[in-house]
Amino acid sequence: MTKFILRLIINAVGLYLAVLILPGIDLRGDLVSILWLALIFGLVNALFRPLLQFLTCPLIILTLGLFTLVINTFLFWLTSIIGQSFGFGLIISDPVWWNAFLGGLVVSVVSVIMTMILKDELKGRR
Repeated sequence: MTKFILRLIINAVGLYLAVLILPGIDLRGDLVSILWLALIFGLVNALFRPLLQFLTCPLIILTLGLFTLVINTFLFWLTSIIGQSFGFGLIISDPVWWNAFLGGLVVSVVSVIMTMILKDELKGRR
């Protein structure tokens, strides 16, 4: 349960920083909606990322892993669409692909950095 909460917080911080840093991404709602979006983002990543990586494995190999950035862009955009259908969410302005790409990049970088910082807590102490 602790790993789930830490992962939720990491996603929430990444989404919040993407909203703060990027002018093309706005938040509809308050900080509670960031937590809901983080939950949606985690579920979207858990459900769709393995399938997309399996289906696009030749492209990932061909581009030496850079195609995963396109997958991140799609998952970030999908999180925005799902959140908006629930009445809160990220509003990605034009050009949508470019802003979703930068948003996914910010969330990925923040996630990697925070996972490195909190790696002991995520592993579980024994």
